[in-house]
Amino acid sequence: MQTKPEKDTELRDKVNRETARMPWTELLKHFAQGNVVWVADSLDLVDVAVRISHDDKASIGKWMEAGLLAKVNDEQAQGWLESNAQLWASVVSPFILVQQQKAVPANLH
Repeated sequence: MQTKPEKDTELRDKVNRETARMPWTELLKHFAQGNVVWVADSLDLVDVAVRISHDDKASIGKWMEAGLLAKVNDEQAQGWLESNAQLWASVVSPFILVQQQKAVPANLH
């Protein structure tokens, strides 16, 4: 059965409520386990989390191909550690999605 992530308002609301700013230092252990995924600022973090929850392979593949979604690499991790970065984070077990936005996303007010 094909899921419709764009219509799953209940999950979208839940993800939105559970998304928070976190210091990168609190995510290091998850990074070491290979479970932290970077989301480009041009994407909506909540939408990405919902689509991953729904296993929307088409969207996920398109974003990965375009370089908009990827596991956090060592260079990113080091930069965030050195700058004591605060990241938006959303858990989609077993992954933690992170995004380094300068402003509060519109849907997280």
